[in-house]
Amino acid sequence: MSLERAPGDRYGPHNRSGSEQMSTVSALEPNLSQSDGADVRGVAALLTPGNLVMAGLLAAAFLLLFFRWFLVQHAFAMNSPDDWGHVYIVPLISGYILWKRRDALLSMRSEVFWPGLPLILLGISCYFLFVITNYANHMFQGFAIVLTLAGLAILLLGPRMFPLLAFPIAYLAFGVTVSEMVMLKVTAQLQLMASWGSWVLLNVIGLVTERAGNVLVITTSGGEEIPLNVAEACSGMRMLVAFYALGAAVAFIACRHWWQRIALLLLAGPVAIFVNVLRVAFLGVGSLWNPELAKGDAHMLIGVLWLVPAFLLFMGVVWALNRIVRDEAPGAPDKKGVEAKP
Repeated sequence: MSLERAPGDRYGPHNRSGSEQMSTVSALEPNLSQSDGADVRGVAALLTPGNLVMAGLLAAAFLLLFFRWFLVQHAFAMNSPDDWGHVYIVPLISGYILWKRRDALLSMRSEVFWPGLPLILLGISCYFLFVITNYANHMFQGFAIVLTLAGLAILLLGPRMFPLLAFPIAYLAFGVTVSEMVMLKVTAQLQLMASWGSWVLLNVIGLVTERAGNVLVITTSGGEEIPLNVAEACSGMRMLVAFYALGAAVAFIACRHWWQRIALLLLAGPVAIFVNVLRVAFLGVGSLWNPELAKGDAHMLIGVLWLVPAFLLFMGVVWALNRIVRDEAPGAPDKKGVEAKP
């Protein structure tokens, strides 16, 4: 194959003027953009009134299909607000993460990606499997809904955008009520740890306390014995999912490196135990003045308030993790390069 010069092209294609080369490149750009496929569009271009109406109808159909689950989930949250009240905040956190990524999302190209359809069908099939069969399970129904939503995102927006959507969608799993059997197995051991830690702490601060399993008995200076059932007073251990949800949100928003995020998530369990040790000890001290503090609504309110020091602990861990590794400021000179110069 030979290259022929056009008449008048004295020096060949490599010596054409800059304006001629730019015009050639600009002439090729439309063909390059068209080669990406007609189904590939910028997200910002999709925000037309017609598409927004279609998105609203799709969201309504999604809610209608899984309406029963949302109704049951609402009942769980209302009946046990100290255990599952956080489920109302989980979608807000997911929305906040999406809002932070709005510029990147709007600048990316979306496309219809049909491999997302099998995920949608799998999610819907699993949902009804755990609804109408003998394997009915609210927790697995919720996970199936999250899977269906992930499939919808892949189908309608494509694989380019899904990495930005994966975490906000997966985070919605924290809004699913965990099965009672699972919670009992997990929290039983955590309650024993909390009761032991509270027993040690109460004796350290000068309160004579005996422990029998999950029951602490505090002896006052007058010889009166006040029992404190950790299985009841430490129902905050049932907020373990809320602690992990809080830890995941803080890790993703406040940490820059993945190893920091993983470390913070691994610390969510110990933070939950430590906070509940303090919580039970606080209830034990408070019960010396009013035994009703460890019961009823007052106990529930105190449990929710202890999420504040838990959040502060998480932020303290984030501060420590960020101090371990400091990112170089943009435009900062390379120290190695500077040292290498004579």
